[in-house]
Amino acid sequence: MSNNQLIWSDRKRFLGMPLSFTRYRLSEDRLFVEKGFLNSELNEEQLYRIRDVKVTRSLGQRLFSLGTVKVFTSNDETVLESIKNPIEVKE
Repeated sequence: MSNNQLIWSDRKRFLGMPLSFTRYRLSEDRLFVEKGFLNSELNEEQLYRIRDVKVTRSLGQRLFSLGTVKVFTSNDETVLESIKNPIEVKE
């Protein structure tokens, strides 16, 4: 991870509780998505490459104040699934 200080971090949530091995972190210039427990995968997106951001909230997610943020780059899509305060994270 870069030396920049984290602006935001969260985990994928189930029923509003962070019971997952998927972590999301945002620094001043990068977005990190880390998945897995025994086998792990780390995806890193540089923020200047982001072209579009979309927020979706199902009824179940809205009941628990959650949502999904989709981040689109020119050749990839990163999904921050079931996170708290998705509209604030999008901004």
